[in-house]
Amino acid sequence: MSKQHLIRFDALAPVQSDTLAVFTFVAKASDIARIARIERAGRDDGGALQGFQRPQIAGHIREIRDYLEKPNSILPNAIVVAFMGGARLEPAMSPGGRLHQLVVDTSNGPPGWIVDGQQRFTALSELRGREFEVLVSGFLCETEEELQKQFILVNNARPLPKALVYELLPKVGDLPTRMSSRSQAALVTEALNYRKGSSLKGLIKQQTNPKGVIRDTVLQRVIMNSLSDGALRLYAGEDQLLLAQGVTTMSEFYHAVQHVFSDDWVGQTPKSSRLLHGTGIIALGYVMDFLNSVTGASTRDEFAAGLRLLKGKTAWSAGEWEFGSERRRWNGLQNVPADVRQLSFHLVQVLKRRLAENEKAA
Repeated sequence: MSKQHLIRFDALAPVQSDTLAVFTFVAKASDIARIARIERAGRDDGGALQGFQRPQIAGHIREIRDYLEKPNSILPNAIVVAFMGGARLEPAMSPGGRLHQLVVDTSNGPPGWIVDGQQRFTALSELRGREFEVLVSGFLCETEEELQKQFILVNNARPLPKALVYELLPKVGDLPTRMSSRSQAALVTEALNYRKGSSLKGLIKQQTNPKGVIRDTVLQRVIMNSLSDGALRLYAGEDQLLLAQGVTTMSEFYHAVQHVFSDDWVGQTPKSSRLLHGTGIIALGYVMDFLNSVTGASTRDEFAAGLRLLKGKTAWSAGEWEFGSERRRWNGLQNVPADVRQLSFHLVQVLKRRLAENEKAA
């Protein structure tokens, strides 16, 4: 290790965690750029998630830069960086032992990641004619999972796009209870969107797949409902079973949906067909659970047999919905709880009635 690649900072290291070393120091934007980088969230050719930072917001960066160019501007918010190797803390002789030196090895490029403050850092980097020092807080971790976990927890209290947080959840363990069911839902959504042979491959709109047409958060609601009391309930808390069998069940169901309602699916968008709209997707989730529970459907052919009973009673992309004495234009349904309940009830009631008629006729 060449000494010329070692960068040292005087750092304060508060005692917080038995497993993570935390520290803070002062640096310029040029110094931060030498030791840490921004890694955007994206997918490789195989669909694996890489990185975790959201896209930059040009307007926000410009506003921060314009403010920082003012002579009396200050920036008390710390930029947060993380290291997974390539950095160490060396104790310095000090009362209480809180003074350290952070030693960063840049022989292979910046070893750290900017976990929070990417917009501020970019604005600082664009300043001309002014050296602006900022506070930098950081931590040392041992695994990528721990890095992603800390990123989620640091950013979850701020207006980070929740869809991006949800994409990251399956990569992280030991999360708060309120995130656990969402983590499983995100795991299934990822598999449906990127697994070879999935009927929804490439169709789910995510932060890392903006060309999709079905919103990931909508599909996650379907999955969470089903995990709670539906076709996927047996796999709740069992990630391997969920990926092996739950994903297959959902893929088979949506294959049947695409076949039975092909005119309302192929080439359509949420604006042109309520079949791809949040209202329809969530309501169909209850149809999947109902068919699985009542008829035992789990394959595309079994689901298709049930879905055909809805033919003539839907208005996905034209006509009117008939909810008893109430009529609604096909696009009059919105992704709000009342409309979702009304459509779900309508579809399930049609199935119940027609299944009963078929049973009586037999």
